[in-house]
Amino acid sequence: MNAHRALRHWPVTTRDALPMCLWDAQEIVNATGGVASADFQVSGVEIDSRDVRSGDLFFALRGETMDGHKFIDKAFANGATAAVVDRPVDFPHILVADTHAALEALASAARRRSKAIRIGVTGSVGKTGVKEAIFASLDRGSRGQTHRSVRSYNNHVGVPLSLARMPARSLFGLFEMGMNHAGEIAQLTRQVCPHIAVVTTIAPAHIENLGSEEAIADAKAEIFGGLEAGGTAIIPADSPHFERLRDHALKLGAKVVSFGRAAHADVRLLDSIPSANGGSLVTADLGTTRMCYSVAEPGDHWISNSLAVMAAVRAAGGDLGAAGLALAEMGGLKGRGARHQIKAPGGKALLIDESYNANPASMRATLRALGQTPATRRIAVLGSMKELGDFAPRFHAQLAEPLAEARVDFAILVGEEMRALARDLGKGAANALGNGLSFAHCDGPAEAIAALEEFGVTAGDAILVKGSNSVGLGRLVARFVDQQFVGRDG
Repeated sequence: MNAHRALRHWPVTTRDALPMCLWDAQEIVNATGGVASADFQVSGVEIDSRDVRSGDLFFALRGETMDGHKFIDKAFANGATAAVVDRPVDFPHILVADTHAALEALASAARRRSKAIRIGVTGSVGKTGVKEAIFASLDRGSRGQTHRSVRSYNNHVGVPLSLARMPARSLFGLFEMGMNHAGEIAQLTRQVCPHIAVVTTIAPAHIENLGSEEAIADAKAEIFGGLEAGGTAIIPADSPHFERLRDHALKLGAKVVSFGRAAHADVRLLDSIPSANGGSLVTADLGTTRMCYSVAEPGDHWISNSLAVMAAVRAAGGDLGAAGLALAEMGGLKGRGARHQIKAPGGKALLIDESYNANPASMRATLRALGQTPATRRIAVLGSMKELGDFAPRFHAQLAEPLAEARVDFAILVGEEMRALARDLGKGAANALGNGLSFAHCDGPAEAIAALEEFGVTAGDAILVKGSNSVGLGRLVARFVDQQFVGRDG
């Protein structure tokens, strides 16, 4: 057969009948029950007028303090093709009774029309990083046919928005699910109906609202309630709540796959050694095969994360080789482990940006990673950990030990909750570890910037910046990275 005839006989599949555009007006009407003012096609879906790009569909959502209809003009000025509104406007639109209900309806339509294998990810620590790593692994293997929720779009608006953005031709879909209270993940997982549900770890994040780690485990296990029949639950074998999570999954008819260092883990760590780039070389037993691969991200927690990634990729029928390559090439996310080389007298210093989130488990993990980072001096800028309620003083004070173990030379403690740690460090030699660590306590990021500038950053320093997002330590990162930026690791 010559080349011309081969092209003429190119195989046709059901995917060829799927639309190239994301949505057209009639599809949106069918999904939402709304009324279209015009015929149109859109290439994206957006809820923030500032983020609208040419070709987007803008949902004018109503919030407690804000009404998206006030930003219709700005959305169209930025390139919106049409809007979903609850009142007529002088632009192409779909008129509905409730724009948030319409967004959820469009999300359901996106799920129904796609054959994509959907993966839901939750956990107290690491869910965004694991979601991004699974995405990178599957996207590489599927050659760009993988969709995922961006940033931390993991709540009652972010999840349906992420679903509504999923192209019909996607082969895989990754969706992060977060919560502050019991019952929230149950609602989200019913929208996604994942084929695979991943729980990264259980830690005392949001313990102020839930009261105990057991209650947190129960709330995270809600993700299994939305699993498609015969779905897979991927859970941490090393967690003290392993049996609790496993029992929740089994009661709902899920296949359970565990990951970790424990002997009973289905995806089990056999060995790990530090690699030259600061990451790790990992050998894992997947039951039917063994794999050796590199993890670019530093820290023991990323070794565990990589096992969860491999379990998810295998459950989805993805390419494990591509997953290994993706893990070897991943760089840190902004606010979640990005590593920057910044100018300093005599050369460069390393700044590790973990400014987006913090809880006791992630604080310990990143301080451990800081301690393993080669450096002339180690500096830790730590912001308050929020949503710990009455547990806050104890959890903050307990950071004295990991600070000492990481051999931190200077700590800047930011926020009211950090006073408990400052008091503990102030005892100096009275500490069990004999910790004579130098530190400063600051009320906010402006004082923290001044304290770091006064202490002085020199060549060879490693600076960890970590805290809950509301503390605002991203301002400190911007000050030292954006103004002195000379390069970025990875």
